[in-house]
Amino acid sequence: MNETILKNLESVQNRIRLACEKSNRNPDEVKLLLATKTVSADKIKMVLQSGETLIGENKIQEIKEKYEELKNTPHQKHFIGHLQTNKVKELLRYEVDCLQSLDRIKLAEKLQNRLEYEDKTIDAFLQFNTSYEDSKFGMNPEKALEFANEVKAFDRIHIKGLMMNGLFSAETEKVRKCFQL
Repeated sequence: MNETILKNLESVQNRIRLACEKSNRNPDEVKLLLATKTVSADKIKMVLQSGETLIGENKIQEIKEKYEELKNTPHQKHFIGHLQTNKVKELLRYEVDCLQSLDRIKLAEKLQNRLEYEDKTIDAFLQFNTSYEDSKFGMNPEKALEFANEVKAFDRIHIKGLMMNGLFSAETEKVRKCFQL
């Protein structure tokens, strides 16, 4: 099983390298974030020890469950799920480096207040729902500049980029439009 995981990882790394070559991009600029939902801490630890550095969890409960076993293995932890405002304190307790789903000003305010209290900062991606699906979270793309400027005013939150919820479809052109937007 562990050998399969490492072979799959090698395959993904090769695909990244080939895509970078095709687009004249330096592969060292691309970072692979491992979504570790439902993956055991021992398997995550093995992959981190193989040289990967980024993991992403979408539930606070899973971060909490894996925290002790992973805390001494160097890595960066990203939160990639929808974050409720009442979970901000818990998110920071488990040393999350980046919130990839900052999707509303109320959450930014709560995060800023807690970060001030703890004298911390956090990286964040602003999340937008470019597929306009009701089942997905994210700010309306038409409010991108307004939202970015509002969040920029919070000195404890460092905007690192955008996170999009594109359409999950086999129709390439429809998906591409979500990311072009």
